[in-house]
Amino acid sequence: MQSVEFFLEMCVKVGGSDVHFKTDTGKVYIRVNGDLRPVEANGFTDAEFRSELYKILQTSQIAKFENDLELDFAIEVQGVSRFRGNCYQQRGHMQAAFRVIPYEILTMEDLKLPPACLDFVTRPRGLVLVTGPAGSGKSTSLAAMLDHINRNQKVHIMTVEDPVEFVHDDKMALINQRELEVDTLTFANALKYVLRQDPDVILVGEMRDLETIHLAITAAETGHLVFATLHTVDAVQTVDRIVDVFPMHQQQQIRMQLSVNLIGVLSQTLVKRKDGRGRAAAHEVLVATSAVRNLIRENKSYQINSLIQTGARMKMTTLDQSLVTLVEKGLVTVEDARARAKDPGEFDRLLALGEDSFAAPAMNNVATRPTNVNQTPIAGGVRGQPNRPAFRRE
Repeated sequence: MQSVEFFLEMCVKVGGSDVHFKTDTGKVYIRVNGDLRPVEANGFTDAEFRSELYKILQTSQIAKFENDLELDFAIEVQGVSRFRGNCYQQRGHMQAAFRVIPYEILTMEDLKLPPACLDFVTRPRGLVLVTGPAGSGKSTSLAAMLDHINRNQKVHIMTVEDPVEFVHDDKMALINQRELEVDTLTFANALKYVLRQDPDVILVGEMRDLETIHLAITAAETGHLVFATLHTVDAVQTVDRIVDVFPMHQQQQIRMQLSVNLIGVLSQTLVKRKDGRGRAAAHEVLVATSAVRNLIRENKSYQINSLIQTGARMKMTTLDQSLVTLVEKGLVTVEDARARAKDPGEFDRLLALGEDSFAAPAMNNVATRPTNVNQTPIAGGVRGQPNRPAFRRE
């Protein structure tokens, strides 16, 4: 068969995001704009694919796959791109999937991340969670936020990833990237010792278990800015997932810690663009205001969505509001946006009302200065009517 690198290079040339090798049928598929497309592969056997793949894997990686029948790894095809790979077995046949990791790290402006993200990366301490289903661009958004810190702050950034995806060079910041099972054995082990490594910013590739989640919250509590990912679809589910992973007797303590240390949650999904030029990101943004913190502390997370819906002034937005905005801008079709909505009924209601119904009003429209001398605001009331509250309407 043709080399694995040949198909990886083909994926980059056609603007694809993923490559799938299916050895029991001898076929290769490339995902372009979210859709899988078969490509000409001339057929190949399990043995032929295994031989080609082993040429790019290290001896230790081959041994791990043959022992565990699972393998996560990262490779680089010189002059083409980096790739995150996963090998697995299906009905006795070796299969593999690769995700394209571009050399270039796009900026927050390039990605059109919500304005709240700029506030997140300038905070000195706390916990920022980036969530979404698999393939929703979480790694790309996190890389952009870390790159912004790297270019603008004199800090020490530590990452723990499985595997290392985007490679960051030292700019204004010092950055160290540790890979699971290459530089550290577990996320939990890395987080136990990271506090002795003088970090300012910590990235946890994925909060997979109770111990990792607890250590990430503790790191934020001890004065570090912590970024982490979860496979949850919205902000409310993110809060519930973190709390529910703990036993009942610890949940109130975790609610308290989370309410104090959470900065915000960015949940995202990708929608196919109407013009066929890639995909557009829709975001749900939760900013940890005092009201949000209070709801987390009191175990009333089900009310958080209401605060997000009315929190435009605080740079918050729901996923459905973001999808309506994409439709209003002509970037995506109504059908594709509705398919990604959390609540299709709410999406249709917002679409009928229009984007202006939930957008934050301009600051110069918040209040209109009165012109009548009898309604001029002064301390204690309205001039000429001292016992009447300012701006009271008859």
